[in-house]
Amino acid sequence: MERLMKCGVCGYTTQKEALGENCPKCGAPREKFIELSEETSDKIRKADATNDLHMDIINLAMAIEELANEGIELDLDPGCVDAFEKAIQAAWEMKQISKAELAIHMNKNKW
Repeated sequence: MERLMKCGVCGYTTQKEALGENCPKCGAPREKFIELSEETSDKIRKADATNDLHMDIINLAMAIEELANEGIELDLDPGCVDAFEKAIQAAWEMKQISKAELAIHMNKNKW
């Protein structure tokens, strides 16, 4: 597989064949890009799928929070409100776990 290229200015990563004359994120010239090692390129490709899964979990947790808030607003009875409040807390924890894992990936160059 082709190695990836990384912008030395902003960190944007792309495939070599997709690289234009300038970085699409910061506008740096092509010369500012460095070719990543095969090992680093493979690591980034493998992490891409799990990063997407973490983003899906974050989005689902946000949907849970929204639904639970709707339930709290309906205020049917204390048991329902309590369940919705617990759902919000659980969703918050799920988001934080996935965000922390994404941060670990970024620190290990698995972006």
